[in-house]
Amino acid sequence: MLDRETIRSFINVAESASFSKAAEAMHKTPAAIGYRIKMLEERVGTPLFHRTTRSVSLTSAGEYLLAQCYRWNTWLEGMSEELRQINDGVERQVNIVVNNLLYSPVAAAELLSHLNQLFPFTQVQISRQVYMGVWDTLLNDGYQIAIGATGWESLDNGINILQLGELNWVFVIAPHHPLAKVTGSLTEDQLRAYPAINIEDTSRNLPKRVAWLLPGQRDIKVPNLHTKLACHLRGLGVGFLPKALCQPYLDDGSLIQRDVPHYRQPSPLCLAWKDATMGKVTQQIVSLFEERSPIVQDFLYRIDSPISAAQGQP
Repeated sequence: MLDRETIRSFINVAESASFSKAAEAMHKTPAAIGYRIKMLEERVGTPLFHRTTRSVSLTSAGEYLLAQCYRWNTWLEGMSEELRQINDGVERQVNIVVNNLLYSPVAAAELLSHLNQLFPFTQVQISRQVYMGVWDTLLNDGYQIAIGATGWESLDNGINILQLGELNWVFVIAPHHPLAKVTGSLTEDQLRAYPAINIEDTSRNLPKRVAWLLPGQRDIKVPNLHTKLACHLRGLGVGFLPKALCQPYLDDGSLIQRDVPHYRQPSPLCLAWKDATMGKVTQQIVSLFEERSPIVQDFLYRIDSPISAAQGQP
């Protein structure tokens, strides 16, 4: 019904709004083009063009078919190379989940650009998740690789890991926050009077984690790290932030660091990927992190205690 020549004929008539102009462009007769379109309409069982003595225009069905023909035509042009890549072990689809702690629009764009140059026919999807939501997405949602999975041990025998390093935390408040006037180490009773700013764990199947919250303390849930930072800067609440993220604000006095009981321990982070579905795209991503390539450096800048490639395997 829709061979390559029919697709080309349909697109040419639709774009030129003329059977004669389409015929000229394709070096055919108008009768040949008209016959091909008539046969197509009979096969699909509905008109694709409105015809008058002076004009040709697409019906609603024709507009829809045109959009599909553009897609098919593009696919047909690259089909041979795409099939070769599939035979060579290149995945058609790669889904990447990134920990909110390491996510950066610049880092994501840099990685996507690199992968698109090497594997132009692979569809890549990136998702940003929080805490155990990273592992949950990798384990349950058809994702092949996770950047910044928490911990240094795999949660599944079929998942390999590469240790990336530790992210350090500092407890911060705004200089105009009431606790800024308190001298010495802050007590739990003093802290409990003010809300903690937390990012909610996005896990749906694994147990959720709470970053830091005292018994009886109110918390304010925000969707991402930059919203949490903005809340701290406005004195809305208290809590921990990654040291690398808030260091510029500590340097210029927009935030101040305070000592608290039960200081938050560094967070170990790793690269995790499924062994069974590993193809050349996934292998390339793993290699970039093993080599600490400049392409992935924007994912790693918040890690204060990086692990070298030689140390990275558990």
